Amino acid sequence: MGKTATRDAYGKALAEFGKDERIVVLDADLSKSTKTAVFKDAWPDRHFNMGIAEGNMMAVAAGLASTGKIVFASSFAVFATSRAYEQIRNSICYPNANVKICATHSGITVGEDGASHQSIEDISIMRTLPNMTVLCPSDGYETKFCVKTALETDGPVYLRLGRLAVEDFYDENTVFEKGKGKVVRDYGNDAVIFATGYMVQQSAAAADILLGEGIGVKVVDIFSIKPIDKEIIVKNAEKTNFVVTCEEHSIIGGLGSAVCEVLSEERPTKVLRIGMNDTFGKSGTPDALLKLFGLDGSSVAEKIRKALK
Repeated sequence: MGKTATRDAYGKALAEFGKDERIVVLDADLSKSTKTAVFKDAWPDRHFNMGIAEGNMMAVAAGLASTGKIVFASSFAVFATSRAYEQIRNSICYPNANVKICATHSGITVGEDGASHQSIEDISIMRTLPNMTVLCPSDGYETKFCVKTALETDGPVYLRLGRLAVEDFYDENTVFEKGKGKVVRDYGNDAVIFATGYMVQQSAAAADILLGEGIGVKVVDIFSIKPIDKEIIVKNAEKTNFVVTCEEHSIIGGLGSAVCEVLSEERPTKVLRIGMNDTFGKSGTPDALLKLFGLDGSSVAEKIRKALK
């Protein structure tokens, strides 16, 4: 299978959908990194470099949306969600503006840029905002679907994208459903892993490892964090006594918290949350950091193995 960074898939999808003249793209002086430069090459009259001024970019995006435009605003996740939070809250979410915040370089696989650039709290920040949809695709094909979903959603959307080139998990024949999780491994009911983003691949790798040891694990891709697929969570939790969540994000406020919220109301059960355990990242290669923080496939398998014992 090929490898594609979700940020690359975003740039290509944006350029493809750019034939819709309502689309306007804003970028905070990072278009080559966020890949909105691909849209700029195709539709230069509708791409604007807003400079290193993320708050202003979000306010301008809200203003453009009020005229009927569908606005895609991009920067690194740590800047898009943290530096511009007030404008996102009051100028975009409060009036339910049709703005899509597509943030790249999320999670620890940003790598050597270190903790200052590794956003591990953005899902938590964005999903707490009223009117905000939160999407976190795992590969290029799913990214294209999420860009299309964002385009068709009337209101604010946060699309979480990565820097690292990752294996294409799906293909062009894969059918996705808006707001619905997707089973990607179904080896049994010893445990079920609800994963999002790049951790879908790592969770699948863990399930493959455990299968060789006679442990049957199901893996469910939760690319829609908000709205979340309550049905698939409850249905699969009922089939096992061991629920696991896996995310390249803090275990506080992210996918793990969202799944726990669903289960505490619908089907109380014990949950093992795998992610960044209330700590910042470090500088290093993506593979080294995944191993250091226990987020690579073999580490995920070991944590499940220990918990089952």
